[in-house]
This record gives sequence, C-alpha cells and structure tokens, in this order.
Amino acid sequence: MQNPEIIPHLFRTEYRKIVSVLCRRFGFDRMETAEDIASDTFLTAAQAWSYKGIPPNPTAWLYSVAKNKAKNHLQRNSIFENKISTEIQTAETYEPEIDLSLQNITDSQLQMMFAICHPAIPPEAQIGLSLRILCGFGIDEVAEAFLTNKETINKRLFRAKEKIRNEKIEIQMPGPAEIDNRLENVLTTIYLLFSEGYYSVSDNQVLRKDLCFEAMRLCHMLIENEGTNKPPVNALLSLMYFHASRFEARTDQNGGLILYEDQDTNLWNYDLVAKGAFYLNLATTGTQLSKYHIEASIAYWHTQKTDSKQKWENILQLYNRLLQIAYSPIAALNRTFALAKANSPEEAISEAKKLKLTGNQFYYTLLGELYTGIDNEQAKLNFEQALTLIKTPADNAIIQGKIDKLQN
Repeated sequence: MQNPEIIPHLFRTEYRKIVSVLCRRFGFDRMETAEDIASDTFLTAAQAWSYKGIPPNPTAWLYSVAKNKAKNHLQRNSIFENKISTEIQTAETYEPEIDLSLQNITDSQLQMMFAICHPAIPPEAQIGLSLRILCGFGIDEVAEAFLTNKETINKRLFRAKEKIRNEKIEIQMPGPAEIDNRLENVLTTIYLLFSEGYYSVSDNQVLRKDLCFEAMRLCHMLIENEGTNKPPVNALLSLMYFHASRFEARTDQNGGLILYEDQDTNLWNYDLVAKGAFYLNLATTGTQLSKYHIEASIAYWHTQKTDSKQKWENILQLYNRLLQIAYSPIAALNRTFALAKANSPEEAISEAKKLKLTGNQFYYTLLGELYTGIDNEQAKLNFEQALTLIKTPADNAIIQGKIDKLQN
C-alpha cells in the first residue's frame, strides 16, 4: 500500500456516513449490523489495497463495497424476504436500494444526530453514541473524551443500544417543539469532536485538523437546515472558525504546541477570522445567550493582534460571565491567564492554585509560565510536574526547552 495513512483517514471521514445510511435503511434497532458491514468494508479495503494498491477513487470504492455487502445481507435476511416478498414475486430482478449519494448521506447523518439525542437515551450515552457512530471515534477516543476507561464506555454504549431497541426509536427529524431540547446534546457532541482535534491527546499529537474540519462540517449541516439554523449553532460555528484561524501558528515544525504568547500572528488566517465574525453576527439574533456565544466572543478577542489592557479586560469579563452560566475547571484555569494579563501574575497564581487541578498538565504549565520571572525555581518545579503528565513527545520537548532555558 503506497499510503498507509489513507485507511485511518477514510475510516474517520467515511465510516460514520456509511453507518448512518445503513441505519436509516435497516432501522435504528439494527445499528450493530450497520456497524459490522461498515467495519467489514474497511477490513476488505485493507486486505485488497495491500495487494492491488489504492484505487483511483478510494471513497467510491468503499461505497461500492459497502453497497454490495449491504445488499448481500438484505438478500440473505428473512426479514427482508418477509417485507418485500410481493415485490420479488412481481419483478424479475430486485436490487435493494442502498443510496450513498451526497444528499442521502447528509439527510441520514442529520436525522441520525437527532435520533441519537432522543430523550429516552441518557445524555452521556447520547454523546458517546454520537462520537462512536457519527464521528467515527474509536472506543479509546470516546473513553478519552469522557476521561474514563474502555470497559465503562463499552457498557454505556451497550445499554444505549438496548434502549434504542426497546424504545423502537426511529431515525427521523424531531418536530419543531423537540428540536431545541435535542439540539443541545448535538452541539455538545460537535464541540467535543472539535476539541479532540484541537488538542488530540488520544492520537499522540497536538492538532488533528481533520477532526476539527469534520466538526465544522457537521455544524454547517445544522445551519443549512432551516429547522436547526439556531443562534447557538451559529455561535458554535463562529467559535470553531476563530480557533481554526490560528491553526498554522499553534504548532511548530515538529508538531509541538506553541503557546498563545509565542505564536507568529503573521500565520493567523484572517479569512477564517472574517467567517467567524460573520457567524457570530448571525448568532446575535434572538434573546438566547449560550456558552458558545461567550466562548466565541473570547475566541474573537484572541484573534486581535494588539496586546492591550482593554483586550484582556474584555476577555476576563467574558470568562467571568462564562463561569456563571457554564462553569468548568478548564474555563476557570483559562481565566487565570486573562487575569494575569489584565491585572497581575501574582493575582493569577493565587487564583490558579485554588483550582487544584493536579491531574492536568496545563495547570502546571500555566503555573510555570506565571512564575517565570517572579520565582524561577517554582516555575521549574511546575514545568517538571507538567512533564510527568504530558502525553505527546512534541509537548515534552516544548516544556523541557522551558526548563532548560530557566537553568541557563
């Protein structure tokens, strides 16, 4: 095989599309069958491409194989025979339709998003299923997103699938009255997907743009649908565009993370900044203020080159508001950086220590940065503690460089 990375990449982008279409065709209660056919398609690809080479259009090849495997399954299945026995008797030939056109893939994924977020399914299971089925996450990656282990995730997904069967949940768009309730979990899933790509610890690298752009694509699908084109959706897409605008400046040539203070602003993409501003403006319609509105506003200020007190005071106030409506320890940690810039590093150190995020590498990295120039010995100790928690070699090199600089 000329490009060994192509199958993992295609699995990430195409697996969920195949599963969504097959689930829509077979029924939601036969999700495991759809997953088996999709997985078997990629296994066939790995075997065939190893000997014959990668075909000119790998995606079309996958779709063709998936269709054939699905048709074979339907033709062997007694349910299939019972449902369409009349048609078989009146037609000379029958080809069970497996529609992998772009429009049907889009419709199937959109309906799958909301089917998975049915109120009968517990919220954590909704997100776990979405990451697994819609986003193509492996069990390891789902476990990483939930900060738990594979066994817990497997049990959670099994129970969710049992609930789907018992409740006879169908793959269809909810009515207007239900959309807002289910949309919150759909947006959470997209947000988690983007976050996994923005700092991908589970794949041993800092930035996976493919995941980020897939999250943005799913969000675009919601915006293109009249029933789901809501202010929080636009706010989330705005947030992702602002973050994406700094992709090229976030990592060095070895793939290591470059902290905000050290980024080359000439590498920021202002076309993406403009798109972020466009969707943030669309998000201001209506009266709803979501956490995505505030996080998008924070991200907007981070795309402004000027390092002024006004900039950091605005960011600090936005973090204060965010913590009021959607508290999270990571948001509180990020707030302390803005506090250092708006007020003083000493005040930020005091606030950061209160968080006691002793299992988080960024907690110690931030403390190391805040202590640098004030108490270099404490800075070194915190950077060393961060090293014990770091999961990527590139990050290890960055932090070790900071320690070396303090020692020279």
